[in-house]
Amino acid sequence: MSPPDADVVLVRHGELGVKSEQVRRKMEGRLAENLRAMLDARGLAGDIERRRNRLFVHTGEPDAVADAAADTFGVVSASPARTVEPTLDAIEAGLVAATEADYDGGSFAVDAARAGPSDAHPFASTDIESEGGSAVWSAIESLGGDPEVDLDDPDFTLFVECRRGEAYVFREKRAGPGGLPLGTQRPVVALVSGGIDSPVAAWQLMARGCPVVPVYVDLGDYGGPDHRARARATVETLASYAPSEAMAMHVVDAGDVVADLETEVGDLRMLVLRRFMLATAETVAEDEGAVGVVTGEAIGQKSSQTSANIAVTDAAVSLPVHRPLVAMDKADITNHARDIGTFEDATVDTGCNRVAPELPETNADLDAVRAAEPDDLFERARACATSREVAPIER
Repeated sequence: MSPPDADVVLVRHGELGVKSEQVRRKMEGRLAENLRAMLDARGLAGDIERRRNRLFVHTGEPDAVADAAADTFGVVSASPARTVEPTLDAIEAGLVAATEADYDGGSFAVDAARAGPSDAHPFASTDIESEGGSAVWSAIESLGGDPEVDLDDPDFTLFVECRRGEAYVFREKRAGPGGLPLGTQRPVVALVSGGIDSPVAAWQLMARGCPVVPVYVDLGDYGGPDHRARARATVETLASYAPSEAMAMHVVDAGDVVADLETEVGDLRMLVLRRFMLATAETVAEDEGAVGVVTGEAIGQKSSQTSANIAVTDAAVSLPVHRPLVAMDKADITNHARDIGTFEDATVDTGCNRVAPELPETNADLDAVRAAEPDDLFERARACATSREVAPIER
């Protein structure tokens, strides 16, 4: 919610502030570039100003800009705010205007912070809170209300950030994804299945600064109706968080391989298929300059995802396999998918249950899996990956 006459959005980041000076400046610059790309993608106007540990977006569209900032990796929170003079009188006037516009009953609090040296202002943050609180109290009385202060759990909160040259009055801090600006780490390949888990895993690597190269392994007749379209829809949602990065979905046709595994390999075929998928991802990574693979696996969620079986599948590749969901419960993963907007398009059978044997192995031995898999498995994986379809994501 914007206060009356809001003209700026305060954009906060977190981890960047603990980096070395050189790294912090570089990452703040990347964050500003990514935010600019997000605003442009949404058709929003705003001038981005960089200051130490803060970005300020001067704009006539504060609510929409705050929403865009809150979807930008590296942003901890964003607040649409009104700029006022850094004096107690001007701050109190801004607090009163916000109260008159938005107060609808209940307890209140004024939460103030003052930045700069001690001599920057002839008052402290506690003075802003006490004097500003008194002004808000009087404003509520003039509205016919019964004012009540609650500093622990107020119904109505007003924030003030006072700096040397100006102060800002705002009503909220819209939570962002946090993490690091996208593009500050090397890319990784994301195996996306069209299910709930893999887009969440990819999103979490993006939140750590890694651009992702989405790879969809098409299971052919085993993939289920519209499965590829669902996978693409989740990738399009991921791309909406990354307007600064070109993104394309790499589609590996594995229908013939899956059909052969279903007829030629017994209880270990799900693990053989996982090893094939990782090998295709590694080939794509080599082509795209990626330094790892990310999957949506969580320990024990499926037969192929037991701790023993994960060790067997990882042995198929030399690149690190990142599993950010490894210790998460399914309910938490599902809630995260809803939060980031991939849940609706991901609620489709991934097709793997059509491949899985009736009694899949849950405690596999690597030598046994190697003995069961076709001798040319990895050659076929490289060939399938090399002949993949690359479908750009249009924004």
